Amino acid sequence: LKEGVLTSALYREQYVGEEMVSFLQKVSKPGKYVGLYLLESKYGYTKLQEALEEDNFHKLEKQWNKEEYYNKYIKTTKAIWNDVKYFPVPEFTADKSMTVNYANSWMSERTYGGERGHEGTDIMASKNERGLYPIISMTDGVVSKKGWLDKGGYRIGILAPSGAYFYYAHLESYANINVGDEVKAGDILGFMGDSGYGPEGTTGKFAVHLHLGIYIYPNEKEMSINPYWVLRYIENRKVKCYT
Repeated sequence: LKEGVLTSALYREQYVGEEMVSFLQKVSKPGKYVGLYLLESKYGYTKLQEALEEDNFHKLEKQWNKEEYYNKYIKTTKAIWNDVKYFPVPEFTADKSMTVNYANSWMSERTYGGERGHEGTDIMASKNERGLYPIISMTDGVVSKKGWLDKGGYRIGILAPSGAYFYYAHLESYANINVGDEVKAGDILGFMGDSGYGPEGTTGKFAVHLHLGIYIYPNEKEMSINPYWVLRYIENRKVKCYT
């Protein structure tokens, strides 16, 4: 993972079923899984899945410059592994019942605002109470975005040193930081909430959680990265909260 290479496990979890796994193994070559990942980002989950099922992956693959995308992708994903330091939700030592859980919901169907894939990982709170769980920065960086988005509610975006953008959404409130401020890994960004899916101030449309998104720009266009594997990598790197 630290080398930025996606393993076959990613696709064995995403494309469930023995037939799909068998096909992926059949077409596998060095870098193939990264190629699949890039194609998914470029063309979308549905189109990629159709290509895989129809056994015309290679036809789809010819539509883009694999080597150029691959090299840029590897360079950029290495930066993510180098920059991440902490899990975005602390460990609560005083109240052991305050936990979180998350699953690999990458590109799962979402329908609010139109059909789309889920570009992130939802970290769910064991206590469905807005404003209770602090959200900390996973990286050093600069606050590049702050404020309301229709889908993301109150969100904050941190641009990490190597160029990846970390997107923390559905917040209840912010820490005392503003666009342009520098943050250190472990700094509090705000508090987990359930904001979003409507005009500013909308809450209660879903359970309290943090939506984490990670974006890179290997071809000067935004590309969403699956945060699940990053979270797994730093799962035990949690700041301790004693209150």
